[in-house]
Amino acid sequence: MLSAILAVTLVVSDLAAVERAYVEWLGYRVVERSVLSADLAALWDAPAAAGSRVTILQPASGANTYLRLIERPSTAGFRAMSTHGWNSNEILVEDPAALERRFKSADSPFRVVGSTAPLGSNSSVIAMQAIGPGGELNYFTRIPPTGGTFIKTPAQSSVDRTFIVVLGGPSMETLRRFYAEVLGMQPTEPYSSTVGVLQDALKLPKDERTRIALVPISPGFLIELDEYPPITVPRPLRTGDLPPGMAIVSFASSAFDARALPWVRPPSAGPQDALYSGRRVGVVRGAAGEWIELVETIDK
Repeated sequence: MLSAILAVTLVVSDLAAVERAYVEWLGYRVVERSVLSADLAALWDAPAAAGSRVTILQPASGANTYLRLIERPSTAGFRAMSTHGWNSNEILVEDPAALERRFKSADSPFRVVGSTAPLGSNSSVIAMQAIGPGGELNYFTRIPPTGGTFIKTPAQSSVDRTFIVVLGGPSMETLRRFYAEVLGMQPTEPYSSTVGVLQDALKLPKDERTRIALVPISPGFLIELDEYPPITVPRPLRTGDLPPGMAIVSFASSAFDARALPWVRPPSAGPQDALYSGRRVGVVRGAAGEWIELVETIDK
């Protein structure tokens, strides 16, 4: 059902500042600036967002996995890792330690919250975590040239594309069931691990373990499912608007009509822009309230 991550959408209160940070500090380039059309906002059931400024960014590698920024008013009290939904964006990089050193300069718009270290049991996969200028949490991860367990392609530029998106929700069983039964994916069996950035954000004990499962998409992409503790809550949402923070993840799908999906609105043709190219697009709300955007692709 899902074949690739096409875009991560961040809702930010200062689009110019966030755009500048990703261009100047991460080497991304602007591929398009526009305003959100009323048709697309309606398709998302977010009519209040129509007319908002939008920037689409692309990594220096030229990969067709985009970062989309949409400017909306800030939501009081919201912070990454404290609510259900999409919570972190994992980006392929060549040298997390060098990036960490840059981020520790006084003028950096990125704040390091997790120092460079091996990620999980594979010591060759190393990552650093930082909060970006819009309050978003990014993992900056190096995959070795030989590839990782699920991800086989290392970074093709100093800072490359999103390759993992992390979803937090209150029930692992509910998350896994949704991705298996509704979207036809094959989540792994859960395992438990400490997640330093989550423990720090929620002030949990250092030995607190989180249940995690993975949803492989292809050799280049996957979704991580995290079972969040009871102190986390649903993401605040203004009526008719976009959720704050990491609001939407867009996926390529070549099986649009193969399953009866619970569309927010019937899919329709998207804009003629870098992300959609006029292809059919639709949105589904997931088990943790996450916004899942599917963009139709045609298998050749």
